[in-house]
Amino acid sequence: MRKWLTKWRLLPLFAMLTLFLAGCGEPFLSTLKPAGEVADMQYDLMVLSTLIMVVVIAVVTVIFIYVVVKFRRRKGEENNIPVQVEGNHKLEIIWTVIPILLLLVLTVPVVSATFKLAEVDAIDDENRKAEDAIVVNVRANLYWWEFEYPDYGVITSQDLIVPTDEKVYFNLIASDVKHSFWIPSAGGKMDTNTDNVNQMWLSFDSERADQAGEYFYGKCAELCGPSHGLMDFKVKAVSRDEFDQWISDMEGAQAVASTDLAVQGEQLFEEKGCIACHAVSPTDERPAAARTAPNLATFGERARVAGILPNDAENIRNWLKDPETYKPGNKMTNTYPKLSDQELDALTEYLMGLKVSSN
Repeated sequence: MRKWLTKWRLLPLFAMLTLFLAGCGEPFLSTLKPAGEVADMQYDLMVLSTLIMVVVIAVVTVIFIYVVVKFRRRKGEENNIPVQVEGNHKLEIIWTVIPILLLLVLTVPVVSATFKLAEVDAIDDENRKAEDAIVVNVRANLYWWEFEYPDYGVITSQDLIVPTDEKVYFNLIASDVKHSFWIPSAGGKMDTNTDNVNQMWLSFDSERADQAGEYFYGKCAELCGPSHGLMDFKVKAVSRDEFDQWISDMEGAQAVASTDLAVQGEQLFEEKGCIACHAVSPTDERPAAARTAPNLATFGERARVAGILPNDAENIRNWLKDPETYKPGNKMTNTYPKLSDQELDALTEYLMGLKVSSN
C-alpha cells in the first residue's frame, strides 16, 4: 500500500515537469509568430478553436459547480429526489443545437481556408510566366534538402531563397523515405513522398521578414532516421529585386579557385570523387536521380555547414574529418579515404570560396 502511494505522489511532479517542458523551445520554431498569409490564416484558426474550447470549458465548469452546490445532499433531505429532466424536449434541443452551432462557427472558416490553401493551379498553368508565380521543386533526402527553380534552371541546397509579398508555390517529393516540409513561421507542414508530388503555397511578409532576422528556419517534421532532428534548412526572404539579382548571379555562376590552396582543394575535390556526388554549379543539368548529394555552388555563403553547424573553417574541417559524429546515418560517411590535415585545409579553402553573390 505504501509503495502504491509513493508512486502516485510522483504523478503531480511528472505533470508539472511536462507542463514546464512544454514551454521550452526555440522562438524561430514557433507557429505563434506568423510571418505570412498562410501562417496568418492558420494562426487565426488556432485562436478561434482555442477560444471556443475555453468558452465551452468555462460554461461547463460553471454549470458543474452550480449543480454541485445547489443540489448537494443536505442533512435531513437524504430521501428527497430532485426533479428529473429526462425527456425534457427544451433541454435536449438546447444541448443539441449549441454544439452544432459551435461546430459551424469553426467549420466555415476551416473549410474556407482549406480551399484557399489548395489553390495551386498556377503551378501547372501552361501560360504561366516565371515572373508571375515562383515555383520551387523541393526534394527531401537523408538528411538534406534540394531546391530547384525550374523556370530559371538553377538548383541550390539547404538554403531556400524566396521573394517577399507574393505567393511561392512548391512541388514536394522525397528521394528515399517519407519526410515532411515545414517552415513553422510561414505555414503548416506537408509530407514529401517518394511516389507522388504534393503541392502547396506559402508567402512571406516583407515587414515581418525583416523583424525575424536574416533567416527563417525549416525542419523535417516526419521521423525519417537517426538524424531526423538535424535535417534543418534555412529560408531567406528577400525583396523581388534582390531575388531577381540572386537568380541572375546563379545563372552566371562559375566555380573558380582564387588561391593556390583553393586550387589544391579543387584538385582534391575531383581526385577524391566528391564531384561524382556534389555539383558546384547551380545550373546542374543532371537528372534528379543522379543528384545524390547537396549542390555546393553557394556553400561559402550558407549560414550552416550540413544545416546545423556555423559556417566557418573549423566546422568545415570537422565535418569533412568525421561527418558521422555530427549527423549519424548520413550517406557521406566512409565514401572517401581519410584526409590528412593538409588535405583538410585545402578542401576547406576551396569550399569556402564557392560563392555566387555579386555583393
